[in-house]
Amino acid sequence: MKRNLLATTACLTACTTFLFNTNAFAQTNGGENSRDDDEIIVTGTPIAHPEHESIIAASVLTEADLASRGEASIGELIRREPGVSSSFFGPAASRPIIRGLGGDRVSVLDAGIGSIDASSVSDDHAVAVEPATAERIEIVRGAAALFFGSSAAGGVVNVFDGRIPSEVPEDGIDGALRTSYGTVDDSIEAAGGFDVLLGKFGDTALVFHGDGFYRKTEDYSIPGFAESEAFRALEEAEHDDHDDEHDHEDEAHHDHDEHEEEEAFGVVDNSSIVTKGGSVGASLIFDDGFFGISGKTTKSNYGIPGGGHHHEEEHEDDDHDDDHGDEEHEHEHAHGEEDVRIALEQQRFDVRGELNKPFFIVDTTKVRFGYADYVHRELEGDEIGTEFNNTGYQARVEFLEKEFGNFRGATGFQYKHRNFDAVGAEAFTPPNITNQFGIFTVREYETGPLHLQVAGRYEHTSTKAETVGLDRTFDALSVSAGIGFEPNDNLFFGINGLRTERAPAPEELFSDGAHLATNAYEVGNSDLGIETATGVESTVHGELGRVSVTINGFYTSYDDFVALIATGAEEDELPVFEFTARDAVFKGFESQIEADLFTIGGFDVSSSAQVDYVRAKFKNDGGDVPRIPPLRSILGLEANSDYVDLRGEVELAAKQNRISAAELPTDGYSLVNFAMTWRPGGEGHGLSVQLRADNVTNEEARLHTSFLKDVATLPGRNFKISLRGAF
Repeated sequence: MKRNLLATTACLTACTTFLFNTNAFAQTNGGENSRDDDEIIVTGTPIAHPEHESIIAASVLTEADLASRGEASIGELIRREPGVSSSFFGPAASRPIIRGLGGDRVSVLDAGIGSIDASSVSDDHAVAVEPATAERIEIVRGAAALFFGSSAAGGVVNVFDGRIPSEVPEDGIDGALRTSYGTVDDSIEAAGGFDVLLGKFGDTALVFHGDGFYRKTEDYSIPGFAESEAFRALEEAEHDDHDDEHDHEDEAHHDHDEHEEEEAFGVVDNSSIVTKGGSVGASLIFDDGFFGISGKTTKSNYGIPGGGHHHEEEHEDDDHDDDHGDEEHEHEHAHGEEDVRIALEQQRFDVRGELNKPFFIVDTTKVRFGYADYVHRELEGDEIGTEFNNTGYQARVEFLEKEFGNFRGATGFQYKHRNFDAVGAEAFTPPNITNQFGIFTVREYETGPLHLQVAGRYEHTSTKAETVGLDRTFDALSVSAGIGFEPNDNLFFGINGLRTERAPAPEELFSDGAHLATNAYEVGNSDLGIETATGVESTVHGELGRVSVTINGFYTSYDDFVALIATGAEEDELPVFEFTARDAVFKGFESQIEADLFTIGGFDVSSSAQVDYVRAKFKNDGGDVPRIPPLRSILGLEANSDYVDLRGEVELAAKQNRISAAELPTDGYSLVNFAMTWRPGGEGHGLSVQLRADNVTNEEARLHTSFLKDVATLPGRNFKISLRGAF
């Protein structure tokens, strides 16, 4: 496996070395890979740029890209993109991880406004942004804190679902319906949406939007044991040590426990999902812009694989006077676990508008506002173990300025309010209220092939936890400066230097309690200060005839990087982990090559290859940062025609043995996937049928970035059929 990955990396390096011949690019003024159709990116900076002219590493997944993907979470939907992994806490709860960073450092946005949920608090909390209705996703790899705040210090995933229309449907109505069935979990999914022109009033059009989705799955199948071999060996060793000190009765209990563990074979228990929801919206669309509102509801009930939650009474009896009583209590504690399900509900209201009417020095004004009431109940059988409530709102205003010669700029304001409350057995973070205000600006200068960009952001954050008498405020200043050089239409070089500051999240400051989802007793540190990142990022986009390449590299040095570190102590029979500030270094790259190979029998055949890698260490011989993804490569081959598209791909991941003290190594894997899409009416017609075969070889695959990696694998072999119709 490792040799295959290294061979792939060497092959890509050789290709890119050939491609990076500037003279060769200069002689190629066109080719079949025209950049005229490149997607415009609006997430990385308020001033939109085509993908190939972006100084920061950013990319777009279009509606066509997303049409063939049917995942239950945003994290799994984009996990195979370069530089992206996921936290995978079962198929429903999966947040994106970008360049090894996740949690509060990666923002999942809903059309530019945060998801306003509790997903960044814990990996078992699902993101309240539904992938089934996504029409477009923009991904920023690296610091986007200058434009979206501290919670975007590691990257941004911006999801657009079109529930506030910004354009009038061409024929007065358009929409799409999709339904699918998958074998690995007996999944049934359906989603649909439409825009309809209700009427015109002079130059103003009223457009209505509606959408809905439904998903139901059973527990998903896997090729072997749910627990990893390394984890089973560790448990066996611990049980052997335990048995040496106990009598025959306890050994019988131990044998019974082992039998129960061995039953977790061929399926990941408690991984089923039921999700439903929908939204309505309406917009007034006029010559100079639009203004719209929407309401959205999401409900989900999903299982947390791996158990790990205990009843409160397990800790009540601490005063056994005899050894046998202690042993009985420990055994009862071990069997006090129950399958835990999460019932999630969010009601959300959004306003969005854009005015392309100049005044003073402003050319375009953009306004966004979102409010959400979110509740998340952890159900232990018929009882509510813990309830999380998060009510919040966010507002954002951007002013794009008129161009003055070769100069252009944009300035914006952003405000966030979050009222978070948790009650119950796993209320490891006390109730807290956070307010954050930010002002940002970006200046650009362009002359000939040269692009210059500078940006800055000031941010004030206040966080208060009254029940524990803690109140912190932070003032953060972030700046960046970048240079882009485009010697011709087929080659672009970019380099960006940055210094960003991140205020610690409330969980990092105030936590003090058992967090059984991560099997840890988490302790915050109210003395944490600003986390500072200083780094450099580079990007190269190029085309040579039928071949295109993108390479991104990054190096970031952190002062006071906040990480959850094992202390070696125990509390409530759980290992204690404390949020600690340590200096760290993250470095790595993403490389992607696509090539149009040949045409045969009406099929255009193309190939692709990508490699991504992250290395993250604490300074001063502090060891490795936990849960960092390994070296990974994805190789693909496609054949496309008017009526049929074919694709095969192999995803290769190396073994991850650069681990922290509290981790186990994770074996590498190779996943083979195939897909065929048939369009009965040909290209441009709305009807399509897709057949997918994922993990064809039924490989055992575990994500090192997941807290559940040693108790739950990725799904096994899956055959999926999807029917999609657009009108």
